[in-house]
Amino acid sequence: MIHHISFYKEQQEKYLGEITLIKKKISNLSLLRLFTFLATAFGIYTSFTIWKISIVIAIVGIATFIFLLLKYTNAKRKLALLTTLVHINEEELAIVAGDFHHREAGLEFQDPKHYYSLDIDLFGIGSFFQFINRTTIPESTLKLANALKANNIDNINFRQEAIKELATKPKWRQHYQALASLIKVETPAKNIIAWLKNYKSFIPNQMQWISGLFSLISLSLFVCVYLNSISPSLLLIWMLLGLGITSRYLKKINAVSQNSDQIKDTFRQYAQLLNEIENEEFTASILKEKQREIQSETEKASVIFTAFSKALDALDNRNNIIIAIFGNGFFLLDIINTLRIEKWIANYKNTVEKWFDVITYFDAYNSLGNYTFNHPEYVFPEIKQSTAILDTKGLGHPLLKKEKRVDNDILIDKEQFFIVTGANMAGKSTFLRTVSLNIVMANIGLPVCATSCAYSPIQLITSMRTSDSLTDDSSYFFSELTRLKFIVDTIETDPYFIILDEILKGTNSTDKAIGSKKFVEKLVGSNATGIIATHDLSLCEIENELTAIKNYYFDAEIVNDELYFDYTFKKGICRNMNASFLLKKMEII
Repeated sequence: MIHHISFYKEQQEKYLGEITLIKKKISNLSLLRLFTFLATAFGIYTSFTIWKISIVIAIVGIATFIFLLLKYTNAKRKLALLTTLVHINEEELAIVAGDFHHREAGLEFQDPKHYYSLDIDLFGIGSFFQFINRTTIPESTLKLANALKANNIDNINFRQEAIKELATKPKWRQHYQALASLIKVETPAKNIIAWLKNYKSFIPNQMQWISGLFSLISLSLFVCVYLNSISPSLLLIWMLLGLGITSRYLKKINAVSQNSDQIKDTFRQYAQLLNEIENEEFTASILKEKQREIQSETEKASVIFTAFSKALDALDNRNNIIIAIFGNGFFLLDIINTLRIEKWIANYKNTVEKWFDVITYFDAYNSLGNYTFNHPEYVFPEIKQSTAILDTKGLGHPLLKKEKRVDNDILIDKEQFFIVTGANMAGKSTFLRTVSLNIVMANIGLPVCATSCAYSPIQLITSMRTSDSLTDDSSYFFSELTRLKFIVDTIETDPYFIILDEILKGTNSTDKAIGSKKFVEKLVGSNATGIIATHDLSLCEIENELTAIKNYYFDAEIVNDELYFDYTFKKGICRNMNASFLLKKMEII
């Protein structure tokens, strides 16, 4: 088993060494390009009176310069990739040390009306999303957020299988992440897909053979001029004819060029990501299925994307004034390149969306594989249908540091309801979020923060953080009632694991006690499973009336005039409260 911390340190050192070498290569290529330019210029100058020799020197010099430029560009791209890989490993080491609050928090994914996302620190500063997210493509980030909110209990074993395999491929994941992070997203994927699907071709098919014939005639004219068979002035006339033909479609070609300029980098990088997926060997069912989705064509999806990227790059060369004039004048390049783009769109416009989805799937699920790799001590829940919904040993909150975290055992059967009491700050709310978050993790297919876990899949629903709304003109109490109504209506159709924290806080204590008791009785009558935390000890009396109710508590002790918490989940009812002690201790009263 690879230890994640040593892996990140080794990779960081390795890539820093490669960066030193690639920088030397870039420097040498720069000098070679300069030497080639000067040598070519000198050759042309010395042979200027013999124009045929000057042309040969110019062609050789330009070809050599372009070759070196391509090598230089590739070296710069590799440098960018290596620099990104160094940053990735630096970030992983920082996150292991607890420094992750500067990362994207996902606040836009918070939803007060969702089943649980607002209650369990799923999004926001210091959230689980902020901790695990390694996505670099906006659509992938959305896919990861949706996976966390999906509440999907189907096919958990298949998701576990995929995440387990991705966890064993840290080098592949990092390389994929680095490539994805280099994508310059100027246009959202949905806009690209919409443009491709709605694109209307405008260049007639016969222009394909016309442009080919025109180019052939141009080459013949060049040969004739070189052999002094015809006057060079005929080339000028022919070039003006070519520019005239191109001008017929210029306005629409300009529109295509504008769109292609915004998406060409996306397709170039996406081609590399598709190539990474195609060439990796997977055994997990879901991952193999994703591979098949991009290998269903006669050519690999990466090859098809590369061809489109090259066509877009070729059209972009029209921005060079020399290519724009001579390329269109003699070879109708704008028409040829636009024809290539239109043919590609016609063939693949309905397939691109599926390929984009595969790319974003791996970007999103790599975050889950990375999380699993970083926590080898966590366990994948044993998924089985049994009387026990959750049977865990050493269950803890995954965002708390191991040395400070107190883990607890929990066994809750189907249609059982726990009432949890405890003093202020004794750990009730943290315990509720621990159970909630681990259920979410289990449903996604992640390992949970426990030493052992047997789990009978169930959807989660919570009511732990309710707020009033000035916008909706609703009081806190009404907002809470609305949430409880949502829970009651939801559990009528499907079984849910319900987690409640101090319900009916917006009313007086007597009314609260009566209302809380009635509500818990209704939940039990609906065969619900769950946990409710409360300060109201009278609610614990229901255990004597309903066999489904079990009382548990978190304790607090005053030792040598200091408050002591053990954060241990215990059977029974809490008798030690600490509000008065804390008020005195802090000299409030």
